[in-house]
Amino acid sequence: MSRVVMVTGVSRDLARQFAKQLAEDPAVDRVIGVDIVPPRGDIGDVSFVRADIRTPVIAKVIVKEDVDTVVHMSVIATPGDVGGRGTMKELNVIGTMQLLAACQRAPGLQHLVVKSTSTVYGATNRDPAMFTEDMEARRLPKTGYARDAFEVEGYVRGFARRRPDVRVTTLRAANVIGPDVQSPTAQYFRLSVVPRVLGFDPRLQFLHRDDLLAVLAHAVRTDVAGTFNVAGDGIITLSQALRRLGRPSVPVPGFALSGLGSTLGTAGLVDFSPEQQRFLTFGRGIDTTRMREVLGFAPRFTTSEAFADFARALGPGAISPGRITSPDTVLAGVAGLVEGRSDRG
Repeated sequence: MSRVVMVTGVSRDLARQFAKQLAEDPAVDRVIGVDIVPPRGDIGDVSFVRADIRTPVIAKVIVKEDVDTVVHMSVIATPGDVGGRGTMKELNVIGTMQLLAACQRAPGLQHLVVKSTSTVYGATNRDPAMFTEDMEARRLPKTGYARDAFEVEGYVRGFARRRPDVRVTTLRAANVIGPDVQSPTAQYFRLSVVPRVLGFDPRLQFLHRDDLLAVLAHAVRTDVAGTFNVAGDGIITLSQALRRLGRPSVPVPGFALSGLGSTLGTAGLVDFSPEQQRFLTFGRGIDTTRMREVLGFAPRFTTSEAFADFARALGPGAISPGRITSPDTVLAGVAGLVEGRSDRG
């Protein structure tokens, strides 16, 4: 049987890399990459189609190209990437609604794979030790990427009810990390001086970039439907992560983190969204039993190994830990970073 896979969001690096790798799979006949703008870099044998998933034209692409599998990877995590929160929400939510409407009208569609995120579980002081797939967030997200992902999953579940003939696989990935990954979490750990919330040492789980690409390909090749948490084995605490990086850090009162985050965001150093601040306060753990026993996937990297691979690609911190003694020092360090960024720009 012919396998024609459409991947959304291929102008972004992860989706581009996934589409290129999938096109090399002998079990796949063709890969169609769609986005508003062409991808940067080599896409191999991927056929690029300029299309906006927010418009009905995406339905014509699915039918014309005889697509039987759709991999949805165009949910955006940071508003700065698209010019603001309004555009981000429109692309994420309205774009997903239009894509699912197109899938609804595609009689030849057999499989939908959605890259989601463990951010849908939120992060609070009332969370369980490990979230399983049938659990919900203790506090429903109200804004930002977490809210968008929550709404996207709701629309996907509605599509699954309307088209029971289509296998729907939703992958709730932990924070993706790797040497060349650009994300709010990766930006945070790349800071020369790393602020952390006073009195908290959150538990962290990571998924290596290579394992994300591998689990997406695995989902495309298998007949398993359902929702799955995806993360490397084990956890590390924030303090352990910072020690392994050799980055100086300083505890900051929780009420001051928002203002500090705004300063860092304005300087273009890191996106400190409210959900990111809660994650760095309370952390999050997800149970991956279903990933192994039902989906049949085992990541190659543990959480610790994924973070170690990321750390190896970083240079040494600019300020030694012995010089960090108070919140005033970290603010001075941030001011220096902002000034340096201004001088370069």
